[in-house]
Amino acid sequence: MQTLTITTPDDWHLHFRDNEMLAETVPATARCFQRAIVMPNLVPPVVNATMAMDYKARIDAARPAGSSFEPLMTLFLTNETSPQDIVDAKNAGVTACKLYPAGATTNSDAAVKGIKALYPVFEAMQEQGLLLLIHGEVTENHIDIFDREKVFIDTHLTQITAAFSELKVVFEHITTANAAEFVAQSNEFVAATITPQHLLLNRNDLLVGGVRPHNYCLPVLKRNTHQKALRDMVASGNKKFFLGTDSAPHAKHKKENACGCAGCYSAWSAIELYAEVFEQLGALDKLEGFASHYGADFYGLPRNTTTMTLVKENWDVPEQVTLADGTDMVPFYAGQTLQWKLKSAFQSA
Repeated sequence: MQTLTITTPDDWHLHFRDNEMLAETVPATARCFQRAIVMPNLVPPVVNATMAMDYKARIDAARPAGSSFEPLMTLFLTNETSPQDIVDAKNAGVTACKLYPAGATTNSDAAVKGIKALYPVFEAMQEQGLLLLIHGEVTENHIDIFDREKVFIDTHLTQITAAFSELKVVFEHITTANAAEFVAQSNEFVAATITPQHLLLNRNDLLVGGVRPHNYCLPVLKRNTHQKALRDMVASGNKKFFLGTDSAPHAKHKKENACGCAGCYSAWSAIELYAEVFEQLGALDKLEGFASHYGADFYGLPRNTTTMTLVKENWDVPEQVTLADGTDMVPFYAGQTLQWKLKSAFQSA
């Protein structure tokens, strides 16, 4: 196969950051994705409808000329979030709320310290039809970092999904066989996103031969048996699993230091990276569902009506990109050769 045409995809989990960073990150995603779920972990975090709509306006302003890209906005849940905040968010057009256990990832220190205290908020979300997006890791220091996803499932996620059986829950950027099994066996109100890095890499790619900071993300890469479980799941075409890049930009100097920031900036090559994975798996016929259909279906949104075409052509991911202010960033898979390249996007079907 030399060309592959699929329905225009969406990215159901990414980070744009803010201000001057938007001039880089928004066009990178808008080159081929029609919609994206935008994470709210700014400084300060996006905690109410007004902040969400103001942030959306800044993203809209950073779109390339003529772009119809649509950011789908989220709220950052804290222990101060109220049911009224949920009603206001729904009325303003917010799509979902993000649950971060405090300290679980970049800019999450203001997040939730007592999950059960949020049950009235989850009840309001269930009533209003807002989705709950979960970074599913515990943060207690005594829990091994490679076990934190499984412990979160056992300690919190099973209880949340049992208590709110009709609340749509997306288990974000899953990394383990445990998470894949949990989602596959849950009811139709539970789904998951999977990133390119967790399909392409395992913890050897982070730690063997030296620490590789540009492969460092949270949840951290796991052993290859977990990677294989994720790859098997996407190859199966299970409709509960869909594309979410977790593209997360950081300046090069913030990644390459004694305490490197967590996150892989994959936006410029995301769809090509996924095509690489699905071809490796002999499952290119499953890419369209994963990238373009299942996420929209789960969110209750219409599938896109345009198409995009990839062509079988080798190209190298750039070694770095430079912001307008001179800040350098290293994209995920920098300097490596990919075999699929975006040829055209947003074609009339």
